[in-house]
Amino acid sequence: MAILHGWRWCPRCRTELEREPGAARCPSCGFAAYANSAPTASALVEDGRGRLLLARRSVEPDAGRWDVPGGYLEEGEHPLDGLRRELREEAGLAIEPLELLGIWMGRYGDEPDAPATLNLYWRARAAEGEPAPADDVSELRWFAPEELPTPAELAFAHTPAVLDAWKALRG
Repeated sequence: MAILHGWRWCPRCRTELEREPGAARCPSCGFAAYANSAPTASALVEDGRGRLLLARRSVEPDAGRWDVPGGYLEEGEHPLDGLRRELREEAGLAIEPLELLGIWMGRYGDEPDAPATLNLYWRARAAEGEPAPADDVSELRWFAPEELPTPAELAFAHTPAVLDAWKALRG
C-alpha cells in the first residue's frame, strides 16, 4: 500500500482514516483512497541501423543508470499521447509508435514502500528531431543489441526483462 503510506488523516475533513488492504476510508465524510499502480508509457526507439535509444537518468531513483525513455501518464491522458509527450520532453523527439511490446509491473525505487507502477512499453521509431537530453535525462545514447548495458547498469528491476523481450522480438 505504498501510495497510501503515511496517510493518517482525511484530506477533506481531517478525521482519522480507517485502513483496510489497498484502501483508506474516512468514517466521517465517506472519502476513499485506493492504492493503485501508477501507469507509465515508455518507448524502445529504434534507428535505421537497428540500435536502441536509452536514457541515462539524472534523478533518483536510479540516477546515473540507463533507462528506456518514458514516464508517468497524466490524469486522463491516453497512453500513446503520454508516450509521445514523454519522448518530446526527455529526448526532443517526435516518435511513431509501432506495436505494444508488453506490460511489466514495477516499483519506483527500491524501498519497501516505493510506489507500484504499471509499465507499458512500445517499440517506436524516431519520426522527427535529433535526440537531445532534457527533463530528467543527463545523456542519450544509441546501443546495438549486443552493446546494451548490463543489468547492474540499468534502472528499475524490470528493465532487463523489457530489453530481453525487445531482443527476442528482433530475432
